[in-house]
Amino acid sequence: MAAGSSNYWEDLRKQARQLETELDLKLVSYSKLCTSYSCHGDGLDTTPLLKGSNQDRMFNTVGVEIEQLLAKLTGINDKMAECTSVSGMTSHSAALMHTLQRHRDILQDYTHEFHKTKGNFLAVREREDLLGSLKKEMETYKSSSGVNNRRTELFLKEHEHLRNSDRLLDDTISIAMATKENMTSQRGLLKSIQSRVNTLANRFPAINNLIQRINLRKRRDSFILGGVIGVCTILLLLYAFH
Repeated sequence: MAAGSSNYWEDLRKQARQLETELDLKLVSYSKLCTSYSCHGDGLDTTPLLKGSNQDRMFNTVGVEIEQLLAKLTGINDKMAECTSVSGMTSHSAALMHTLQRHRDILQDYTHEFHKTKGNFLAVREREDLLGSLKKEMETYKSSSGVNNRRTELFLKEHEHLRNSDRLLDDTISIAMATKENMTSQRGLLKSIQSRVNTLANRFPAINNLIQRINLRKRRDSFILGGVIGVCTILLLLYAFH
């Protein structure tokens, strides 16, 4: 019973790690789509993006895939929580709860990042639609009234410069935040791996002894191989200059 529960636990952990990897890749693509969304509105002659555009559909598709992955990962975490209470697993309950909590933290981080990126995208799209509508009204008024004076041109140029500056600033901030969050997540994973390795080393001293023996064996083999190569080299030199 204990062996079956242990195998079931390991299978759940593998599924959780696979889903976390897929989520990380999807969230990176999701963030890139949000960052590059407003780039399609560059130039004075372009029209504002429509909600049914290809990029909107792509963003919505990736969002649905992320929501499905989050739901699957939530289900896996729930199954892992149920597994910790199974008879035969209680002896390792502390280690299991630590692992389960780590997976829950990762799920929470990914959920927070997803909602944050989605909120940023909706805000950018709303602003693009608003600015695009305003620019279209200004161009319509200009063409209908036939006013091509210098003040209108300067106003349009200044408006476009402000818009481009605002877009560049938002892109830079988004890239910096995404980079920071990814580095924080990776640092957490590395700390978790280091903690597990230290725990195993402290719990099983025989592993340290085995590793030391393996290292000594490698060094001895290296010395022997170096000696053989040196002797062969000397014999070859003696034979060559004989």
